[in-house]
Parts: sequence; structure tokens; C-alpha cells
Amino acid sequence: MKRLKNSILKGLAGCFALIGQAQSPVAWQKTTDLKQKIAILNIDAKHAAFHPKVLGNILRTEVERLDSFEVIDRYDAEFLVKQHQMKLDSCFGKLCALEVAAQLGADKAVTGNIDYYSNNLSLTLRLIDVKSKVVERTQVTEYLFLPDEISSMLRLSMLQLFNRPYDKELLKSITKRNNYENTINNSNKVSVRLNGPRTGFACFFGETAEIINQSRHEGGFDAYPLMFQFGFQYEKQYLNEGSYQALVEFLPTITGFNQNIFIPSVTIMNGFRENRHGWEIAFGPTFSLITKAHGYYDAEGKWRLNAEWKEAPDKNPFPQEQRIDSRGIPELNAGFVIAVGKTIKSGRLNIPVNVYYVPSKDGGRAGMSFGFNAKRS
Repeated sequence: MKRLKNSILKGLAGCFALIGQAQSPVAWQKTTDLKQKIAILNIDAKHAAFHPKVLGNILRTEVERLDSFEVIDRYDAEFLVKQHQMKLDSCFGKLCALEVAAQLGADKAVTGNIDYYSNNLSLTLRLIDVKSKVVERTQVTEYLFLPDEISSMLRLSMLQLFNRPYDKELLKSITKRNNYENTINNSNKVSVRLNGPRTGFACFFGETAEIINQSRHEGGFDAYPLMFQFGFQYEKQYLNEGSYQALVEFLPTITGFNQNIFIPSVTIMNGFRENRHGWEIAFGPTFSLITKAHGYYDAEGKWRLNAEWKEAPDKNPFPQEQRIDSRGIPELNAGFVIAVGKTIKSGRLNIPVNVYYVPSKDGGRAGMSFGFNAKRS
């Protein structure tokens, strides 16, 4: 019985010792040592805007953010390379990278190069396995020539090299020349103006629609309350930051020409456009010339002009008012318009599609327009 008790006690003591060892700092250090050592070398670049050593340092910082490797410190790398009389500044090829990585005791090495042509950058990164002496992965991405965004380019290429999630919208903004413009891919020398013709229709509601549908001898326009429009939009961007643009739009329009009606109008809007997908919203005043007349509704509810009252004007018992009337004279009419839209892109061609609404106590109107324009330098 004593032997059994001693065996149990010894077993428990051994278990506690193993648990304590597993939780000790030494055991934790062994776990962290499982990270592979990686050497980040300089990135070869022939363009004057970039320096190989600076590019290598940026890439090293981005790899350290992954927290997946033990990244060899650049000062340690320079010290050891100098000690072995090796030249790190001109080490860009596979053989040189393997030799340097072996001297540094690295398991992996990353090197690369940037080529410049036709206002584009081709960034190539290579992941080399030191033990097998093979290039495990190669990532080649063609970017727009945007020197100020080189850090973003290195980060995106690095994340793709290691199969990590990356910002696809950011990648699109610095690789697609005809992508929606923003401060990243739209420099001061290149701007997009969405000026261009606009075609669409306007639909009138309520009392206004009823008057338009009436015959002309009753003061109507003998027309359908659905009218075509044609105009031209001018716009000016005054803010272009992050995901949004702010702009002022000026839009002269002619309405009703398809039904022998001439209604000129001018709309001024302040708008906001979302850079990533082309959605926008705008609002502002609209001014139009509409024929109006002074008159009254008689006892039967029929609209009559003041000139139709045969007696003295002060003896007219019906309330006097003004409304749209084809027999009247053109007067300036003001309203407020709210519009939303989306720009559809096809290469260099932009196709803006917008819907709008103008509220009014007489029923208001709504409509849709679309146009086209191209990217210009």
C-alpha cells in the first residue's frame, strides 16, 4: 500500500513539474522560436524617384506588421554583411540573396525590383526559400506611376505575396487609369470633367399635370404631363479627398420641345460624389420660365382669366390668384431640386444617370436624365 501511495505521489509531482515547465518563460521562448527568420533585401529601382535601400526599409516595416516572421533587423544585417565583406547595396538576384540570407541565418529572403515604362510601374517581389534554394512565390503587379503611393504599392504587393487579405479598392485606385477619380490617382495634371449633354424626361404631378393636359382655350397646354428634356451640364470640383468629391453643377435645360412647348430652365446644384463606385447626390435651386396668368375659379370651379370678368374688378366676389396658363406671359419660377445618380464607366467613357425630384404644393415634378462624357487631360 505504501509503495502504491509513493508511486501516486511521484506521478502527481511529475505532472505538476511538466505543467510548470510548459508555463515557464523558457517554454514560451521555445514557442516564439518557431517563427521562421526572414531577410528583407533592397529593392532594385532604376528611376531617380526611388532608392533601393529606402524601398527595402519600407518593405521590411510592412513585413514586420504581419507578425508572422522573425524579421532580421536592418542594422544587424548591415553589420553581418559588412563583417563578411559582402555588398548589400547591389544584391538583387537570387544567387546573391541566397548567399546573404545564409550568412544572416535566415530561412526565407525577399527581394524584388521596380521597372518604369509608359507612366507605369511594374513591381516584382520574390520569396526565396534558403534551404531548398528555390523561388517559392513571385508577385508581379503593374501600378500607375504614383511615387507618393510607393508605400501602399509595397504593402499591397507584399500582402499578395504572402496570400494575405488586402484592400481591393485601394489596389484598383492605383492600378486602373480609368477608375473613379480621387486624390490618389488624380494628380494636379490630370482631371476629370463630367461636362456633357444631358437627355431625359420630366413627369408632372397633381394640379400641374391636370392643367398641362387641358385644352389651350381653357388655359392648358393640350399636352401630356410627360415631357422630354435636353440640356448640357457644366461642373467644377472644388474638393477631392479620400472617398468623396465635392462639386458645383450648372445645368441649363429645355423641356417640352417634343410637344411644341418651350420651357427653359437653369439648375445650380452642390453635389457629393463617391469615388469608389460613382454614386452621387446633389441639391440646389432651379429656375424656369413658365407662362402664368391672373384669374379666378368661378362658382362651377372653372378657371377664368380676370379679363373675362365683365363688371368692375372690385365687384368680383371670387378670390384672385395666379397659376400656370398657356395664355399668360412668361414669369420666373423658382424651386428646389434633389437629385441622386450613378456614373457608369466604360473605359474612358463616363455615362452619368440621374433621377431628380422638385417638390411643389401644386404637385411638383420628377424625372430622369443620362448623358456621356470622356476623361480629359
